[in-house]
Amino acid sequence: MNREAVYSALWSKLDALGGFVTKSRKLLHWNDVKRYDQPALFMAQGDMQALTLTGQETKWILRVDVYLYVQTAGEPPAPIMNPLIDAVCNAVNAVHPVTGKTDLTADGADIEYCRVEGTVETDEGTLGEQAVCIIPIVICAA
Repeated sequence: MNREAVYSALWSKLDALGGFVTKSRKLLHWNDVKRYDQPALFMAQGDMQALTLTGQETKWILRVDVYLYVQTAGEPPAPIMNPLIDAVCNAVNAVHPVTGKTDLTADGADIEYCRVEGTVETDEGTLGEQAVCIIPIVICAA
């Protein structure tokens, strides 16, 4: 499996999304992203788990967290953050119209699925004018 091809394919989907001023595969803390550089999207690679059965190709569970930052000038952040969350989830969860399987493809990897899985964490602006959301993504590939 070509891990970088998988991560690059996911990044290409995320990088194509509109509504963000800043996008990067290098995670920055929200304090390091200026107000005028937000909304911001960051993709951070997480852990990798091998699923191995004797006589079969190893499948890998790759975990990725997508961080969204929105800073408002006193207004509620939800009307800005919610459409961005929806855009990320819709892009990640997209499936092929005929097969029903993920439409994420990468050279050198057979991707079984790519989806948002787990709890989407958001602070709903409890950090004052700064809002943060973390979207967990799971990819199964061989």
